[in-house]
Amino acid sequence: MARKRPERKNSKLIKGILESYQPETTQDIQAALKDLTADLIEEMLMAELDEHLDYEYGDKPLSLNTRNGYSTKTIKGSAGEAEIQIPRDRDGSFEPQIIKKYEKDISSIENQIISMYGRGMTTRDISAHIQEIYGFGLSESTVTKITNKILPTIEEWRQRPLESVYPFVFMDAIHYNVRDNGVVVKKAVYIVLAYTMDGLKEVLGMYVGENESSKYWLMVLNDLKNRGLEDVLIFSTDNLPGFSQAITAVYPKAEIQKCVIHQIRSSTRYVSYKDIRELMKDLKTVYKANNEETALIQLDFFEDKWGSKYPSCVSSWRNNWAELSVFFKYPLEIRKLMYTTNTIENFNRQLRKVTKNKTIFPTDFSLEKSLYLAMVNVTAKWTSRMRGWDQILAQLNIFFEEILKKHKK
Repeated sequence: MARKRPERKNSKLIKGILESYQPETTQDIQAALKDLTADLIEEMLMAELDEHLDYEYGDKPLSLNTRNGYSTKTIKGSAGEAEIQIPRDRDGSFEPQIIKKYEKDISSIENQIISMYGRGMTTRDISAHIQEIYGFGLSESTVTKITNKILPTIEEWRQRPLESVYPFVFMDAIHYNVRDNGVVVKKAVYIVLAYTMDGLKEVLGMYVGENESSKYWLMVLNDLKNRGLEDVLIFSTDNLPGFSQAITAVYPKAEIQKCVIHQIRSSTRYVSYKDIRELMKDLKTVYKANNEETALIQLDFFEDKWGSKYPSCVSSWRNNWAELSVFFKYPLEIRKLMYTTNTIENFNRQLRKVTKNKTIFPTDFSLEKSLYLAMVNVTAKWTSRMRGWDQILAQLNIFFEEILKKHKK
């Protein structure tokens, strides 16, 4: 028995093209697509004019402003040049949006779709949005193909050279559900954010991998090294086991500060709600101390009071103290930057805001596209250097004189 040919989503459209154009070569197919694109744009423009005039073609006008023929424009797209008819209104107030007055490159339509995708809309949402505005639907697969055009741009961004030194580097991971071989799995997105020597924030990289591990972080660090990052002055990280060993293996001269906020959360996880307020008040005297000597005295008081009731909480601070207390070496301006990973967590929060509508990503590529476009939108606002950076830089030049000297131009 002969196998039944699978039904395609756009089978009716394909049959219509074959009947109308009877293409025999790929050039014929390109010519057909060029004509169809021009027709589609003209229909979209007509829909825009209908909305502008508030009456459809053939109906009675609701005002003195009416349709007033067409003007001709030659547009350029991926399939080549095509001539289209731009509808006009009598008083000249119609401003086309799909192709603006002096615009000739129709790739802007694709840019609009990519922009919508980057602001958190799903392929289904975008398809419905185009249908609602213009009366023509783009299939979800077509939207995916359009957004896939940025994949080479993402790869170029991911491989770009880095500066030879960054004073502050923050590392953290966020997690997403991704479909992998038909099964939904939790994947980590490893994010590296830094401050440049000019006091500007920069995302150095975003990497989609398996569950968060120190081995994968080692791969991330080696990638940064291979892209030209020779030295980091201070790393701020969460409390992942093995993190410090991975950093030391690649950047042995760097200071490593474990995030105090992460430490507070993890160490107080099992503290009773009846005690949490008082315990947190006592703990604050430790990490808010003026210097490490005072902090250790307060930690002794903390242990005397809470050690018997919450031994794991106290031991967690004792065991991690070497990397929790690094910030005490530095002045207040530098401490505020390094003792917590709030800088990168704020960035992660903005990414989650954009991706919250996508509970499951169909592929790693889909996740990468969403995060990259969200990152571009977020970082476009990072135009100002950190307040008080000159003072911070002057202090860094004293504390890290030997390292910074070799990177001075």
